[in-house]
Amino acid sequence: MYRLFTHNDLDGIGCGILAKLAYGDKAEVRYNSVSGLDIQISRHLDRLKNKEKKQDILLITDLSVNEENEQRLSQLQKEGGSVQLIDHHKSALHLNSSSWASVTVEYDDGRLASATSLFFDYLIKKDHITPTEALKEFVELVRQYDTWEWDQNGNMKSKQLNDLFFLLSIEEFEEKMLDRLKDSASFEFDEFEKKLLEMEEDKIERYMRRKKREIVQAFIGEHCAGIVHAESYHSELGNELGKEFPHLDYIALLSIGGKRISYRTIHDHIDVSEIAGRFGGGGHGKASGSSMTEEAFSLFVKDVFSEDPIKGDAYKNEHNHKESGSGSLYENRKGDHFLIFKDNDSWKIDVNGRTAGEEYDSFTAAEHDLKRNHSAWLARDENFIDYLKDFFLEAKLNSSKGNRH
Repeated sequence: MYRLFTHNDLDGIGCGILAKLAYGDKAEVRYNSVSGLDIQISRHLDRLKNKEKKQDILLITDLSVNEENEQRLSQLQKEGGSVQLIDHHKSALHLNSSSWASVTVEYDDGRLASATSLFFDYLIKKDHITPTEALKEFVELVRQYDTWEWDQNGNMKSKQLNDLFFLLSIEEFEEKMLDRLKDSASFEFDEFEKKLLEMEEDKIERYMRRKKREIVQAFIGEHCAGIVHAESYHSELGNELGKEFPHLDYIALLSIGGKRISYRTIHDHIDVSEIAGRFGGGGHGKASGSSMTEEAFSLFVKDVFSEDPIKGDAYKNEHNHKESGSGSLYENRKGDHFLIFKDNDSWKIDVNGRTAGEEYDSFTAAEHDLKRNHSAWLARDENFIDYLKDFFLEAKLNSSKGNRH
């Protein structure tokens, strides 16, 4: 019997589907949360009888085990048991020291790996599955979604596969995919699914707009984080908020009901797996998660409860534009005014009528610093015009005083 323990997201379900295609009735698949895997593995090992140790093949995909289970799995292998763990998360690389584990974050050609793609490779190498065109496309769609390459490649089909997964129960999705991958020459959505996905896309867009009005900003340690309460669409939302507010180092998406935090970043220099690791979690450099520990609850919920949401830049302006030759006006909730302007080859910031000493090599760098440290936004045209009126009036009054003296 092939006993597979895998994650309960699209990448984990992909592994379950591959196992059932490869092994049929000989495959027993259990889908687990990150926090639930070690409990299930421990119970499974407790129940194993001596005969089953040598007959069963234990497979673990898209999840890693704790130190106790790592030792128990090594012992199982020594006693003649068959164990294979396949994962792609950076936080699981240490398991490669065990002969039963294979953790690969990136392929030799630079593509990021997913558990489904790695398990597919494993099954092909073992000659346990036939790689049809439909199956290869399904695996690639899962890989691109899980690694977020679909966004770079504009592969909406990959995103739609994940949308469909969330619209259906695990059992329904699994059944649909198994039937399709057994009988189809290529991987396609049917007409009903296409209509369903179109409606879902409209729903997601409305959800994104609402969450953009709810996100707050705070420094958590050395990082400037965007914090938002969100029960759904974590990957899409984290990516969209990261693009909307690029001055934020990462986005923390809180699920109070599930007592979980998801971390997402669009920046190459930020590794959110390290941030998640602080609270007992892990994952990828750009997408990770952790439990909401008491410390995390204090930092991401209690300490920022009184903070106002980030206000977005004005977007219908005709006069107050970014990188404008006459300067770009920003403001914040304290009533401060900031004018970013170019002075020869550098950019400077005027704060409430006084030029700050720091110089920046680009407008983007000046704006980045301004938004992080002053929670400012691009002012609307009417406020920009009022600011210019006051500026020129004050300049005229100062000039008049100088002439009288």
